[in-house]
Amino acid sequence: MLRFSSVFLLISLLFSTVAAKTHTFVYNATWTLANPDGTKERPVISFNGSWPLPVININKGDSIELTLINGLGGDATTSLHFHGLFQEGSNHMDGPVGVTQCPIPPGQSFTYNFTVNQVGTYWYHSHSGSQYSDGLRGMLIVHDEEVESNYEWDHEIPLTLSDWYHAPSSELVKMQLTRYNPTGAEPIPQNSLFNDTKNVTVEVDYEKTYLFRIVNMGVMVSQYFFVEDHDLTVIEVDGVYTQPKKTSMVYLSVGQRMSVLLTTKAKKDVNKNFCIVQSFDDSMLDVIPPELQVTSINYLSYDKSFPKPEPSKKFYDIDSYEPLDDFELKPISNKTALADPDHRIEVALHMDNLGDGVNYAFFNNHTYVAPKVPTLLSVLSAPKDLVSNQIIYGSNTNTYVLQSGDTIEIVINNEDDNKHPFHLHGHQFQIIARSDAYDEPHHYNPDKADEIPEIPSMRDTVIVEGNGYVVLRFVADNPGVWFFHCHLDFHLEQGLAITLVEAPDVLQSQLSRGSLPADFLSSCKGSHMPVEGNAAGNHHDWLDLVGENLQPLPLPEGFTLKGYVAIIGCTVIALIGLKSIYNYGMDDVKVGGTGLEDEKLVIKKLLIDLVNEEQSGKIKNAAKKLEIRKMIDELSELDKKYATL
Repeated sequence: MLRFSSVFLLISLLFSTVAAKTHTFVYNATWTLANPDGTKERPVISFNGSWPLPVININKGDSIELTLINGLGGDATTSLHFHGLFQEGSNHMDGPVGVTQCPIPPGQSFTYNFTVNQVGTYWYHSHSGSQYSDGLRGMLIVHDEEVESNYEWDHEIPLTLSDWYHAPSSELVKMQLTRYNPTGAEPIPQNSLFNDTKNVTVEVDYEKTYLFRIVNMGVMVSQYFFVEDHDLTVIEVDGVYTQPKKTSMVYLSVGQRMSVLLTTKAKKDVNKNFCIVQSFDDSMLDVIPPELQVTSINYLSYDKSFPKPEPSKKFYDIDSYEPLDDFELKPISNKTALADPDHRIEVALHMDNLGDGVNYAFFNNHTYVAPKVPTLLSVLSAPKDLVSNQIIYGSNTNTYVLQSGDTIEIVINNEDDNKHPFHLHGHQFQIIARSDAYDEPHHYNPDKADEIPEIPSMRDTVIVEGNGYVVLRFVADNPGVWFFHCHLDFHLEQGLAITLVEAPDVLQSQLSRGSLPADFLSSCKGSHMPVEGNAAGNHHDWLDLVGENLQPLPLPEGFTLKGYVAIIGCTVIALIGLKSIYNYGMDDVKVGGTGLEDEKLVIKKLLIDLVNEEQSGKIKNAAKKLEIRKMIDELSELDKKYATL
């Protein structure tokens, strides 16, 4: 797209209100079969029988009226979140189940109706469990000539990166949240996709500039992206247009977006086509199966008569990759760092097991558990004198109440080895500080921190490094209930989220239960969810939370997988968890080997060790004896099951 004249810009601005339009879509979400990686056909969620889902293009100031029909059948519910859009004045259209809406029941529909006053690259996806790993996701691009005229390009090409699983989301979550996966090892993807397929050829012309809008639509793994022998110029991240920054490689976590300019070569300088390289950040994988293609190759084609290029060996040397650090990117608005915060939220992130043996994710020792009433409906039905009392929103929703106009600072101290991509609904934030990765946890100390950037990078999804920290700031200028969560979707299922109830008194004056659409309320009725009351559904005594949804009780004191029984069993159990996930994920491509026999031996060894421990007479505590007895019984059943395989 070439820069328009200032006269045309003036005219377009004068008539922008008149030109604004409503884009109407009616999509029936149904199952269809697809084989995007060419190795296994599986059910995916289509719109009106078609998959991949469409790219939605609109202009700033336009409205979207999208009716989503749940035609998935069975007991499958759904919802839709428009990732990165602020939903100013339309908080009830944000989409996360249990936060701003009830799930859409089978056979019912919900119309998402809102106006967009932003620009840039966004996407839409299910916000019901890990359902978008089943393919319910697509790009959404918002154009604005005033902003885009700051840059010049000839053609625009949308690109998506994603990890891909052969198992449905419902089974993946079961594999993740089981006592036989006590380390919390995430399922390993079977493949990566590029524009929802493999081996893609992107055709280009000589001496042209292309805008690549890139979205990582995966559910787990960050990806590197570069084009052989071509520079990239970053001009946008997460809807924030930036001062141009040249680089040879970019890195996108799941949920992140990036727009880059690529200028093609002169005809005299080209005698071949080039590789487009995407590569998993394999440091995020607990296991790298030999069958997994960590680095995948696509193609930038100048001339079809040229042969496909042979990828260089260096493309597979991920340890040598040096992507652009997004901390260096400055918004084109040159917005300076916000002043010291009025409200500081500091959370420590860790992963651990609770009394059911499942590995959960925690902020300050609380794992997120959805309330019985969506938090937005609690806000809208609460008495005015209690609406700002965070107690009413539940003990396990990790809720913080923000006052209108305050500067908010969020500090995440990561006590986990893995990287975590965090996404904030309803806002873009400034990245005030971010550490490198460490071998041991390092908490943020403002007295010893580096100087705050004068013009910080801004976006809505950010990586916090393993055992490191990140510090974010934004202004509470968008009343609503906003989710802040890890976008590594298995970690969200483990409870890695907080709820921000922003200016609830103002929100009550802007939105009432009586003004909610009929289909909003019918979704709640069809899902058997209350539409008023505190987190426990109590609308008589708002401070009484008896019956609310809570996290499981902790393991008995002194009896944890890291304690007494761990001496003989934890390492082996961890191997079972990892191996189960690996075997489950790769069983459709496995052609032999001794994996099953190895797993039989692991189970047998653990069973023998536990029986010996029980019979040793060393265990005096009755609770410990009972728990070991239960584990022996369960492992005995597993042993019988595997003996028949």
